Amino acid sequence: MERPELVQQIPGLRRYARALTGDAWAADDLVQDTLERACSRWRLWLVGSDLRAWLFTLMHNLFVSDLRRLTRQRRSGTTLDLDEVAHELAAPDTAQDLALDLQRCLLQLPEEQRTVLLLVTLEDMAYADVARITGTPIGTVMSRLSRARARLQALLDAPAEHPHASGSTVTPLHRPSRTTP
Repeated sequence: MERPELVQQIPGLRRYARALTGDAWAADDLVQDTLERACSRWRLWLVGSDLRAWLFTLMHNLFVSDLRRLTRQRRSGTTLDLDEVAHELAAPDTAQDLALDLQRCLLQLPEEQRTVLLLVTLEDMAYADVARITGTPIGTVMSRLSRARARLQALLDAPAEHPHASGSTVTPLHRPSRTTP
C-alpha cells in the first residue's frame, strides 16, 4: 500500500464518517482510528484488492464496535463524558435548513439502513461492495436501501408540529419551504 493511495481515500472516509456520526469531531476521530488501524494492519490488505472497500470495512467495523461499547456502558449505568453527548443536549436550531434536516433525518435511521444508504448514494459504491463491507447478502443490502430511502422520505415529508401542541420540547423535523427569487 502506497501512501498516496491511502491519502486519496481520506475525503471519502471523512464524508462517510461525518454522515455516520453527525459530528465533525467524532468523524475526525473515526477517520483517524480507521487510518491507524489500516496502518497497523496493512499486511492484511491483499495487494490488488479494492483499498477503498477495505478501508470502509475497517471504518464500518470500528463504528459498530464503538456503538456496541456505548450501548454496554449505558446499560451498565456507566457515566458518560458530557463532551461525548453534548450534541444531544444542545437545543435544536429553529432556523433549520435542508442540510441540517437531512443530517438529523439520517441520524434517525437505523444504523444498518443508514450505512447502506450512505455507501450506495454518497460513496457511489456497488451493491456487491456494500454487501462485502457490511457482511450481508446483496438482497439484504437492496432491502435496507429501499427501507432507508422510504423512511428518509417520510421523515423529510413529515409535517412540522408545534412543540407546545404535543408537549414535546424538541422541534420535529420538517422540510423547509423553498422560495423562488
